[in-house]
This record gives sequence, C-alpha cells and structure tokens, in this order.
Amino acid sequence: MSTVREEETVPVASGAQGLVPAQPGPGEGESVPETSKAGGHDPAADGGEPGAGTASVIPGAGPVGRPGERATVRLRDEDAQEPPRYAPEWLQLRESADAAARAPELLDPLRIRLANLPGRAGGLVVHDLGCGTGSMGRWLAPRLDGAQHWILHDRDPYLLHFAAVASPRSAADGSRVTVETRRGDVARLTPDVLAGASLVTASALLDVLTREDVETLADACSGAGCPALLTLSVAGRVDLTPADPLDAEIAEAFNAHQRRDGLLGPEAVTVTCEAFAERGATVRLHPSPWRLGPQQRALTEQWLRGWVGAAVEERPELAERAERYLRDRLAACASGSLRVTLHHTDLLALPRPTGGTP
Repeated sequence: MSTVREEETVPVASGAQGLVPAQPGPGEGESVPETSKAGGHDPAADGGEPGAGTASVIPGAGPVGRPGERATVRLRDEDAQEPPRYAPEWLQLRESADAAARAPELLDPLRIRLANLPGRAGGLVVHDLGCGTGSMGRWLAPRLDGAQHWILHDRDPYLLHFAAVASPRSAADGSRVTVETRRGDVARLTPDVLAGASLVTASALLDVLTREDVETLADACSGAGCPALLTLSVAGRVDLTPADPLDAEIAEAFNAHQRRDGLLGPEAVTVTCEAFAERGATVRLHPSPWRLGPQQRALTEQWLRGWVGAAVEERPELAERAERYLRDRLAACASGSLRVTLHHTDLLALPRPTGGTP
C-alpha cells in the first residue's frame, strides 16, 4: 500500500465542466511554501509597502486575498488548522512569464526517453507534483505527442479544482489528454506511487523543499525508473536595470529568507542534481529566467513587493531603506523604465530505466 496520504482521488475527463472559476485560463502549476510560512500577511494584497512588522510574504506566494473577500469558487469550509492557500490570481498573473521562461531545449531528450518507454502504446502517465492550478500541464501536454493521463498532486483541493477544469484537451498530435486529481504530500512520495508513471513534473517546487524532500523525490523517481522534468527553480540571482546600490543587499536578505526552516532555496538545483546523480541518473540543466519589462508591469509590481517584503522580514533593520527602495522601484516599473531578469534553472533527470528498457 502506498504511504502517500491520498485524501481524495477524483478522475476528471479532459475539458471537464462544472464550477468554472472566473477567468479560469492561466494559472501557475506549482507548489510553493504556504504563505503562513512567511507570517501570513501579504503587503501586496492591500497595496501597502513592506516595513517593520509588515514584510511577511515569500515571493511566489502572491496575494491571498483581502480580508473578508470571498473566493470565486467555494469548495468547502475553511479549516482553521490548514495554512492559507495560494491565490489563483497570483498564479494566473505569472503563468505567461513562466511559459516563456521554461526551457524547450530539454524537451527533445525527454521525448527520446518517452518514445522508448515500455507500454507507450497505452499513452503517457504524467504525475504533476504541487500542480497548483495546472499550468505545467497546459504548457507541456500540447508539446508532447500521444495520449496522456495527467495525475495532478497538490495539498489544496481548491487549486486542484482549478487545475482540473482548465486542463488541456489534446496533445501535440491531437491525441486525448485526461486528468485526475489527488491530494498528497511530496514528502511521502514513494516508487509505489509512481508505478506505471512515464514522467514526473513540477514547477517552482525544488527551492521550497528540504534536502530530505529532495532525497525522497529522487528515490521515488529512480526506484520507478521515471524521468523528472523540474522547472523554474530559483537560482539566487536577480538583475535589475537601472541598478540601485541596495540591490545586492535586498537579494542577499531574500536568499537567506528562502533558506528558512531548512528549505533549500538557491541551493535546490545543486542538491537535486547530486541526489539524482548519486542514484545513477543523467541530469541536464538549462537556464529559464524571467525577463520582465514594460509588458509585465503587473507581475513585476507584485514580485517586487514580495521580494522586498521577504528581505525585510529576514532583516528588519532594512525596513527604512527598503521603503525608499521599493517606492523608487515601483515608480520605475510604472514608468516602463525598469527591467528585471530573475534567474531560474530547469532540470531534467533521466534515471536508469527499470524493467529492461533501453
């Protein structure tokens, strides 16, 4: 029996209809640390600037909604013990930047491996870990040939619902794509869960895992002989133009914030490479930076608030200078003069196949 906590498993036909969220389109398919890990309040949610006592968000989380604001779709009563979920609005805001950043260069070696899988005639089975609202599937499924069945994993049933209703209908060659949703925890992933899997995917996940989580992931994928395409892990580097003397200090404080509670943050890709390589996998890396300019003003603004907010939470003594910094950066963003390159890395791990596959 699998050790993954599968609190619910819901098969959903491709293009399932039902409670469709307002503006159901793009939403980033990722699992990132719950906003409660950063203290709960997001200054971006109410337009405030981070300062002492208010900087409390991990960039990537985005706003979780203003007090009293109702969700577009209410699936169940809130559990007071459950951390706040990620707002689909933030995930939607970043999806186009994520799609533009992911590295297509890793797809050819992935396609070659998938073409040689045993049982390929029955279609691909793809496990999307921390799927969020499912944008990884919307990006990848139309780039792969053949019938596909996506198993979407996330802790939040609210986001799983968004992922299901906005799932892609067809593969690159017109073959059918279907989905099912599962609540579960990546830390409990085992090879048994991945039995019969063709591929594991995740987006913006690695940097919010611990070393133990990554070892668990590598063990599961290697034990199942299952490739893993893990995209958009932060690299710990941000380039802003025009430059500001405080850039490096804010970036350093943010990186320290990302390492809280044993999370890997900027070291995630290195640790993951080592974990898979130790298990005999071939690992390929490719840069996948966000490149934000005037056409991404809304995303840049939200990212700036979260980035500076996390830095101030880590180093409260930055608060006064950070207020000035954020005000100037937001003004440059509004004028269209700010350019941001936020560095990420995509990783493709190809474990040794099992079952005598070449």
